[in-house]
Amino acid sequence: MRQLTKLCGFLTFFVIGLCHSQEIAILKYGGGGDWYSNPTALPNLIQFCNSNIGAKINPKPETVEIGSVSIFQYPYLHMTGHGNVFFTDEEAENLSTYLLSGGFLHIDDNYGMEPYLRRELEKVFPNKQLEELGADHPIFNQKYKFPAGLPKIHEHDGKRPQALGIFEEGRLVLLFTFESDLGDGWEDPSVHNDPEEIRLKALQMGANIVEYAFKS
Repeated sequence: MRQLTKLCGFLTFFVIGLCHSQEIAILKYGGGGDWYSNPTALPNLIQFCNSNIGAKINPKPETVEIGSVSIFQYPYLHMTGHGNVFFTDEEAENLSTYLLSGGFLHIDDNYGMEPYLRRELEKVFPNKQLEELGADHPIFNQKYKFPAGLPKIHEHDGKRPQALGIFEEGRLVLLFTFESDLGDGWEDPSVHNDPEEIRLKALQMGANIVEYAFKS
């Protein structure tokens, strides 16, 4: 049954995906974490990508639930929040099928979700672990160059920023950005009053992620 589910997900993803070649959706999850945080972040990133890297993404991202077949309509999912994250077994299997069928998920820790996320990712990929991406990974060398790897946007616990990933047959299917807080840098300038150079750095790194995901 699980193999049939994966096959159906695979077919659904690519049939529907023909009409949604460049689309991004926000992933809604359970557990009480604020999946809806940073409401201006993703629209601002999409606008930046459409203006600077030739993307043609719908400027108003949709919201999809993790257990819904709707996730297969979007080649790129974005997830963020603070605090608790919880996936049911069915949701974890749905997400696994999506990622193994060609989908991409970027999870940006807005602060505090990391321990809960690691626990839930064990349900999605019981036999895989998050691996740190080296500064030589192609995601840091798209249109914008980040020779030192993931930039630090907001300070929380004094830890270094990390880009962590899960791979399937060499393909990066899931990216987890930790201790960077890219999303805060994407938000409207008035939200965090970041210097323009910090905000630009966050948007450029986000554009690299989008460019890499759509090209891979």
